[in-house]
Amino acid sequence: MSTALPIDIGIPAEQRARIAEGLGRVLADSTVLYAKTHGFHWNVTGPMFNTLHLMFMEQYTELWTALDEIAERIRALGHKAPFGGTIYHTLSSIPESDGVPAAMDMVRELVQGHEAVARTIRSVFAVADEANDQPTADLLTQRLQIHEKTAWMLRSLLDQ
Repeated sequence: MSTALPIDIGIPAEQRARIAEGLGRVLADSTVLYAKTHGFHWNVTGPMFNTLHLMFMEQYTELWTALDEIAERIRALGHKAPFGGTIYHTLSSIPESDGVPAAMDMVRELVQGHEAVARTIRSVFAVADEANDQPTADLLTQRLQIHEKTAWMLRSLLDQ
């Protein structure tokens, strides 16, 4: 017998479930992007090594912090945060890398990854907005700004 109190935060259970499901996809995308960015940090080579190595470290560190914030919001909504490689593979819209790409191909993949997370966030934002869920909307707005700015900065490296 559970002694937990029911959740009564002004958002119906069905809407909380839809928001949590969407946040699970954001969490999966963010986790896959984190792992890819960290792997690229370890394996980047070439003339831009130092610049990219440091940039990737800054990006994966930011993503790592975000994972906890996203998962904790899912829990605050009364749902379990998804975890594990198989589950993330199912939920994420970001493909794994095929081997270790060249430095500028890494940058391209990360641009695509950040843009994918932005698209996922936008799809969840509509659900949170409909539910009048300001904390989730605020989290998503902050994440969206970071992913769009990061995509822009990475894309700028590709201009020659």
